[in-house]
Amino acid sequence: MPRHPKLKPRPPHSFVLEALATLEPDVRRMFSGWSVYVGNRLFMMLLDHAKYPKDNGVWLVLSEATDPMDAELRQALPSLRPIQGLGSKIGHWLVLPADCAEFEQEALHACDLILSHDPRLGRIPQWRR
Repeated sequence: MPRHPKLKPRPPHSFVLEALATLEPDVRRMFSGWSVYVGNRLFMMLLDHAKYPKDNGVWLVLSEATDPMDAELRQALPSLRPIQGLGSKIGHWLVLPADCAEFEQEALHACDLILSHDPRLGRIPQWRR
């Protein structure tokens, strides 16, 4: 019986990568999702995993100087919330949940913030310093 080649898994929420295409993001597997780097900065992780349905969506990485409760950021991205699976362990990662009614609109707005070099988003991981 012939063996069928396995399909390579693809990152979810491809519209996010399309929106960031001019920055030539580097997309890599990370845990159960896909990390998105621009240069040395990690900006987000894309997750769509059956095991973690409440945390599926776009995980945004805040800069070192950004308070996770930043009122302006919360106003720009109203559905932004802590990642349930992380508890309070990593406060600088927040999720735009895929099950939110405005998910695509808010995810694209987050991309606009990244494209405009908003200093509240992205950080250089320790292993890249």
